[in-house]
Amino acid sequence: MSSGHSHPVDDRATRKRGKLTVALVLTSVYMVAEAVGGWLSNSLALIADAGHMLTDVAALGLTLFAFWFAARPATSRKTYGYYRLEILAAFVNGIALVLLSIWVIYEALIRWQSPPQVHAMELTIIAFGGLIVNIIVAKILHADHKHDLNMRGAFLHVMGDLLGSVAAITAGLLILAFGWLWADAVGSILISVIIIFGAWRLVSESVNILLEGTPRHIDVSRVEDVLLETEGVTGVHDLHVWTISSGIEALSAHINHEDSVPHAELLSAIRDRLNERFGIGHLTIQMETTDSEAEAVYVCETGSRCFETARNA
Repeated sequence: MSSGHSHPVDDRATRKRGKLTVALVLTSVYMVAEAVGGWLSNSLALIADAGHMLTDVAALGLTLFAFWFAARPATSRKTYGYYRLEILAAFVNGIALVLLSIWVIYEALIRWQSPPQVHAMELTIIAFGGLIVNIIVAKILHADHKHDLNMRGAFLHVMGDLLGSVAAITAGLLILAFGWLWADAVGSILISVIIIFGAWRLVSESVNILLEGTPRHIDVSRVEDVLLETEGVTGVHDLHVWTISSGIEALSAHINHEDSVPHAELLSAIRDRLNERFGIGHLTIQMETTDSEAEAVYVCETGSRCFETARNA
């Protein structure tokens, strides 16, 4: 006996798209202001910050597109739907951050050797405006960045800009107070290094998901222990845990159980335990009795019943 099933739909997607749209508009407007200001004031820190804002615009746009496209229903050729597109977007965002930061460091090193004249007052005023915009956008995105890798990519872009604005303000003040023209280049390098560390973690987490690695917050040995602690379970093997997309973990396993234990009760207990302890909502369980060759495969979703998809005698 077999039956289809649907994947859970994130009800927060619409709210996230609204936040991202507001963030995209604010960032786009001030990106132009910083680019013009950086050119007029001859400040690499401002130009670098405007460059980061340009990647923000691209990242926010890509994130919006990923959310929209990922909402498309699953098909016979894409049985998991398009959830992974969000992870691909996060991966691209991380790579873009690393490449841009390397370029800024290269330009800063050239300027450090022969610092050009910088209009410090214009630099400071424009950078302060950028700081205000980045704080607003960071606040908009902050609530979701811990639980969604795609949102985290967008948030990291914005935080990079926020730090860039702080560096530009600091450079402007140092030039005004002491005439230290090299402060503009040094601030750009420091911020770029910080951004690279954050972006590299984003890239590594994205790659781990794309390779179907075990989620960082889940200990497979502990999952096995919880399954074995379930009454009626006598053995567990071929256990796999992976991430479909941010916040959607999946598990597959073969479970040996006593003949006297009804499948429905055991599956319900397993589903509740895994969801409560680890937040795993998508399960594919193959049930195997200890003294029989009969097997049955069940697919379960949190909040819905389990479906028997195959039985072999």
